[in-house]
Amino acid sequence: MTPFSPLNWFRSPAAQARCRTALSSQTSLDAAVKQVADELGSASADLALVFVSSHFASDLPRLLPLLRERLKAEHWLGCTGGGVVGTDRSGQASELERSAALSVTLLNLPGAILKPFAVTTETLPDLDGPAERWQEWFDLDPATTRSMLLLVDPGSSGINDLISGRDYAYAGADCIGGIAAPHNAPHGSLLIGDQVCNGAIGLGIGGDWTLEPVVAQGCRPIGPVFAIEQSHRNVLLQLSANNTSASPVDCLQRVLAGLSDEEREQAKDSLFLGVERRDWVVGHQDDAGPGSAFLVRNLIGVDPRNGAVAVAERVRPGQNVQFQLREANASRQEASQLLCAARERCESAPLMGLLFACLGRGSGLFGCADGDVSIARSVMADLPIAGAFCNGEIGPLGGSTHLHGYTACWGLLRHAPLNV
Repeated sequence: MTPFSPLNWFRSPAAQARCRTALSSQTSLDAAVKQVADELGSASADLALVFVSSHFASDLPRLLPLLRERLKAEHWLGCTGGGVVGTDRSGQASELERSAALSVTLLNLPGAILKPFAVTTETLPDLDGPAERWQEWFDLDPATTRSMLLLVDPGSSGINDLISGRDYAYAGADCIGGIAAPHNAPHGSLLIGDQVCNGAIGLGIGGDWTLEPVVAQGCRPIGPVFAIEQSHRNVLLQLSANNTSASPVDCLQRVLAGLSDEEREQAKDSLFLGVERRDWVVGHQDDAGPGSAFLVRNLIGVDPRNGAVAVAERVRPGQNVQFQLREANASRQEASQLLCAARERCESAPLMGLLFACLGRGSGLFGCADGDVSIARSVMADLPIAGAFCNGEIGPLGGSTHLHGYTACWGLLRHAPLNV
């Protein structure tokens, strides 16, 4: 809710920050567009965010033209999702998983600098070249880009290099986003202007507005922190803890032996590895609690001959790692702690929250619908929320932006004037 000021009585409505939301579960695209348009009204906006389920993939080229016939916004941006997050006219926030859904949010952001971009991912600038090449490629001025929204088509190549290049060019701008849901229609999954495209799209946000990032990985650490003694690329060969060295498999067996029967059962499907990020930045998520400085990655293989373990991240000797267990209670607690810390960092209440969540979360993790939005609403009761269930989530951790899995990446849109 926007803070009240008596000066607001003397300003035009166009000068006020405003967030209007609509959510439809109609199975017909035309009916869904009509419903959200009727609920949102005819007032113009600076930005329209559109998230649509992949059930409408074949109709996707019709979506933005239909919406633009009935709604007015300067910039349009969105993508498909394996599920859709939105807030209806009554203010109820919902996660509509694996069903037809359309979520539209209209934002009036006085004092904002908004710059959409669309890039192809077939050829990327050189990561060893100057940062200016990447800035020209994104066509965003780093001096006026405080935050970035990044959406990537699932058919894109070089996504990790794209994210690394973005960090290289815009080191001071936090980035939130995700990989859109795949589909079988002969076009991309991204929405910008009045077009459907592939590659990557996004929005540079500057001026008096920024996105406050919150990345909830949904795991809790188990066992001690191990130092990597030997490794090769993404394969752990030797670990040590408490002056004792052993193979990764031996270390894991000792960790599992210390768990309860219920935890060992969970570990059959929900065991991960946290890789320490040593460039941890104090001030963003330093209140997150134990384990928050570890980037959680999948365990992808074991070599029984030497006890080696492969992980979905490059590792090197000298780094620390810790095994992680993913379960609902830990996910709730972590997300709540991170969102509470973000609320305390924000001098004013966020205007809205963007959520990009893994399809592995939702009811599959929490055992009920609306898991992540319910956690957010317990911290910020009236927060309008929009977003999508993604094939990979993008958000900062340890001072760098990463492509995550099984994660909820939040961007809290807040008014933060540069000159106060």
